[in-house]
Amino acid sequence: KSFLNHTAYLSCYFPNSQKTDIKDLRIFWQKGDVVVHEVYYGQEKHDNLSPKYINRTKMDMDKWTLQLLNAGIVDEGQYTCIIQHRDKGSPKVIHTSECVLHVIANYSQPEIAWLHTGELKSNKYLNLSCSSSGGYPEPEQMTWLISHENTTRRLVHHMDISQDAVTKLYNVTSKLNITVPTNTLTNISCLLYLGEQLGSLVSVPLGI
Repeated sequence: KSFLNHTAYLSCYFPNSQKTDIKDLRIFWQKGDVVVHEVYYGQEKHDNLSPKYINRTKMDMDKWTLQLLNAGIVDEGQYTCIIQHRDKGSPKVIHTSECVLHVIANYSQPEIAWLHTGELKSNKYLNLSCSSSGGYPEPEQMTWLISHENTTRRLVHHMDISQDAVTKLYNVTSKLNITVPTNTLTNISCLLYLGEQLGSLVSVPLGI
């Protein structure tokens, strides 16, 4: 995993138990059939690289790890590391491994907005929206939390999702329509659930 516009670290998982000298190895990193990085018998070689990776990659030979600078959402996917050994003149593959890159962009803190004007009257409807923007990957759910006294209700409404055609980042919005609470302080919050590994973001509560 890498954050958007940060450096991604892709490991070759090469134990090098034979302590082979780097000058006897050719190392390729590929994404599909596109060459991302090449080390040719100890020297970095740029002839075969795809233009979009030039000046964006470097190899840490001690850790057998490729650094991919300024990771973008288009860089997501599976990368293959192939190591060949110079063997009696013709190179022989001695190691291949695969690594999948996922890119993460932080969503903004969810924000609740009023969708109607005028004063609140009891038994009338309250219209709110909750929005969060600029994140990746697509979130799983938006939940409304309505708390008064010692009880909290959870409401899951439809979440509108849009994706920017250029940046590929997502914006999400959910709407809430409930009767105006009477005679008791009610706190309304909105929770954006991003998935098991990324957790949740919660809005500042709105007190009514």
